[in-house]
Amino acid sequence: MPQTPLPVPERLISRSPDLPETGKQTISMPEKLDRMLHVWQSRYTGGRSPSTVGLALLDWAVHATNSPFQTAALAGTAFEQWSRLARTAMGAEAAIMPKPDDRRFVAPAWQHYPYNFLTQAVLLGEEWWDSVVQSPSGVGRPNTRIVAFNVRQWLDLMSPSNVPWLNPEVMEVTRATGGANFTAGMQNLLHDQAVANGSAPADRFIVGKDLAATPGKVVFRNALIELIQYAPTTATVGAEPVLIVPAWIMKYYILDLSPGNSLIRWLVAQGRTVFAISWRNPSADMRDTSLDDYRTLGVMAALDAVQAVCGHAKIHATGYCLGGTLLSIAAATMARDNDARLASLSLFAAQTDFTEAGELQLFITEDQLDFLNDIMQSQGFLDSAQMGGAFQMVQSNDLIWSHAIRGYLLGERDVPNDMMSWNADGTRLPARMHIEYLKSLFLDNDLAEGRFQVAGRPLALGDIKLPMFVVGTERDHIAPWHSVFKLHLLNDGELTFVLTSGGHNAGIVSEPGHPHRHFRIRVRDSGARTLGPEEWQRETAPQDGSWWLEWSAWLDRHSSNQVGPPPMGAPGSVPLCEAPGTYVRER
Repeated sequence: MPQTPLPVPERLISRSPDLPETGKQTISMPEKLDRMLHVWQSRYTGGRSPSTVGLALLDWAVHATNSPFQTAALAGTAFEQWSRLARTAMGAEAAIMPKPDDRRFVAPAWQHYPYNFLTQAVLLGEEWWDSVVQSPSGVGRPNTRIVAFNVRQWLDLMSPSNVPWLNPEVMEVTRATGGANFTAGMQNLLHDQAVANGSAPADRFIVGKDLAATPGKVVFRNALIELIQYAPTTATVGAEPVLIVPAWIMKYYILDLSPGNSLIRWLVAQGRTVFAISWRNPSADMRDTSLDDYRTLGVMAALDAVQAVCGHAKIHATGYCLGGTLLSIAAATMARDNDARLASLSLFAAQTDFTEAGELQLFITEDQLDFLNDIMQSQGFLDSAQMGGAFQMVQSNDLIWSHAIRGYLLGERDVPNDMMSWNADGTRLPARMHIEYLKSLFLDNDLAEGRFQVAGRPLALGDIKLPMFVVGTERDHIAPWHSVFKLHLLNDGELTFVLTSGGHNAGIVSEPGHPHRHFRIRVRDSGARTLGPEEWQRETAPQDGSWWLEWSAWLDRHSSNQVGPPPMGAPGSVPLCEAPGTYVRER
């Protein structure tokens, strides 16, 4: 068997820079020139279409102009805000408190005059601007979100916490260090720029040593995946193996971080045979790789390889984030085609209905996808930095400005940790697959609404007749738990839903013994009444601890007997290499 990555199959190599659904083989010169223009624009817009933002602002402005009485009422709202601020200045209690996730003004120094007054002015001003954005009725909901997002970006930029002489934390450190914090901050800035330019190594843990270090073998490889089988640590194992399908937007080892918080290592210790897909990091020659290629060369090929190792045992299929969405598509296709190889389906922070897909919807419009397609077709993929920019803008205070304040104004250096190192280890996304995913799922919601097709035939999530274990996280900005919860409405089978503390990553990486973690869990039996999300949350009491234990017990209940561990690799074959393999190391 080959010891090096396979060449890209001919069918995955694009012969045309256009989307497959356009049916075109060439593009005109004006279209090429427009594409070049859009690529140039993207360097200054963070990949966002200027026409999308312009049309949203125009929609808002036209409605504001045509609603003069609502617009005039904003003056009264402004006067009320000034009155509240004046009462605060005269010694009254704070007129407004920061939102729970707003940590700009939590330091004690912000609570003293004049900074407490400045904080109140900022928060009241932001509240007024929110009322301005929401004021004129009749603005399309997507446009309202886009306008609100851009106003918030501007307000975040103008926050006094970003200005050294208006930030009491910075002033205190400057006095204490004699200005050495700014020298250290400049060094940090230069270092970060060097890392971004590739002229200096990133401060990260080492894959295969500090991260992704659970012992195992690569037992299968094709042009898109490596399949890792992890070495058993118990005398017997469950007869049904676990196959993990991670997201391909980042490296798989979010589920195999340090030994102390590796879900994979922990699961092996519970007596499970565990396989995990490691996706290839695609380059420009894979521009025409489709979403269905990820299903066939990814999920379906992995299922075949797992059964080659474990015989005819059914498989506990587990998907995380985009991997869970893809796994849902594969499971529905298998149900349609009477493929009964799955024992259960577990989905972690994975969406199947995208009508409430969170703030990333800000970047998903017809115009934006057309603009994004021009960018990707010029390079063949979406770069991880381009994707990461969208996530950072969604949480700009936490991911951009707070980092800049700590690193460049306070002169602090972030201590590297496993999650930070994983987050910096990005992947690329093939142009065709990414547009297909965004258009058919995010924009058109085809999977939930019955229009999604595989091999020319529709499929339905309601056809899946498997016990399901579904996890949402309370502070998820990527797959909001209300969106994850919607699977209740698409399938009436047995469904165990868990709502855990934390965000998209930290809520899933929630090992036993981790302090300050809690979760809610409730089983909806097959055919039973479905609760609404708020009702579900209200009627489901929180429990302290890790949901991993509940998942392990659930796997036990849906498994058969214990058996001896299977061989490492299919009978008659030799494992290709040690875990974590070669694809995870591709840059």
